Amino acid sequence: MPGFEIFGAEEKQQVLEVLDSGVLFRYEFAAQRNNVWKVLEFERAFAAYTGAAHAQAVTSGTAALKVALAALGVGAGDEVVTQGFTFVATWEAILDCGAIPVFTEVDWTLNMDPADLEKKITPRTKAIIPVHMMGAQARIGEIKAIADRHAIPVIEDTAQAAGGRLNGRHLGTFGAVGTFSFDAVKTMTTGEGGMCITNDAGLWQRMSEYHDHGHDHVPNPGGRGGEGRPFIGFNYRMMEIQGAIGLAQLAKLDTIVAEQKKNKQFFQEAVRVLPGVRFREILDPEGDSATFLTFMLPDKERTTAVNQVLRDQGVGAVRWSENGWHYYPNWEHLLEGKTYCQGGWPFAAHGKRRIVYDPQALPQSAAILERTLTYQVPILLADEQKAKIAAALQQAARI
Repeated sequence: MPGFEIFGAEEKQQVLEVLDSGVLFRYEFAAQRNNVWKVLEFERAFAAYTGAAHAQAVTSGTAALKVALAALGVGAGDEVVTQGFTFVATWEAILDCGAIPVFTEVDWTLNMDPADLEKKITPRTKAIIPVHMMGAQARIGEIKAIADRHAIPVIEDTAQAAGGRLNGRHLGTFGAVGTFSFDAVKTMTTGEGGMCITNDAGLWQRMSEYHDHGHDHVPNPGGRGGEGRPFIGFNYRMMEIQGAIGLAQLAKLDTIVAEQKKNKQFFQEAVRVLPGVRFREILDPEGDSATFLTFMLPDKERTTAVNQVLRDQGVGAVRWSENGWHYYPNWEHLLEGKTYCQGGWPFAAHGKRRIVYDPQALPQSAAILERTLTYQVPILLADEQKAKIAAALQQAARI
């Protein structure tokens, strides 16, 4: 991880076909483009790969969440339940719709705890967004069952889990919409970019039109239609060069995951030397995209000491409880309601604070994450680097 490790002739050839056409815009210009429609081709290929009926390419994984929420009609005053261990984009998209993020605990999968989800649903809940964090499966079957009982749509945030599966079924295909990110550090990348997938033709149509300023796409989703404009939209269009890179990267995705699995096995065996170590719960190891190796030590103090040794040796692990981008208690801009809007939106409206978050609200998650360390698994891993990591872990095991 990520896909840029293996950029090659395939990506160059796809991009050259776009440049030769002279058309970078994904819609229109049919006469000039010599039948080169890379974004449309990428959408169709990604849908076929995941087994979804429809795919809609967008500018980022964040945009994918926003487009999905908008297409589901989520807006001001609504609540959307997600988890307190995720990248900030998940709740940024919720706030940008005017809705209120409600956070659940994570369990030993490091994904949404279904038991806590049940407690967080209210009559105002209009969507649930579980996140397949670090490439591994959330308890999506249990989450979907809870959501179905309450008639609430599920958006699967699959930003970090392209190529992941659960019992043979692609992550992102269980909910109403699955969203993906192809940013610079994702398993497959287009530099920036994202995708929404769905089996609901009507929902796909709304996403297609919303992401393109509300243009009417009824006659041809590869072009534009009669300009009926049934609702307002915004601009989250992917450009043709991104679609071209996406096609080349998608063709490599299963190979990328296979190589990551080999390298993850190395990390797992190397980490086993640490006394008292346990590993993140993976619901389906065969379907794991293997982008990260995550392990837990017996307590906070031991975790701190071990990672200090690893850092001293130049191979420190990610410690999520120290991370400012993925860990609820460290989101000071959320917790303190920081915004450029003079009226305080989205944290306040009409002079009244509408959201207040308690930094101590997720004690179960905090107890797990303060003991948790993670190695990002590369596609390419040199023997010299393996030896360095293994030696550092051996040293850490002796403290």
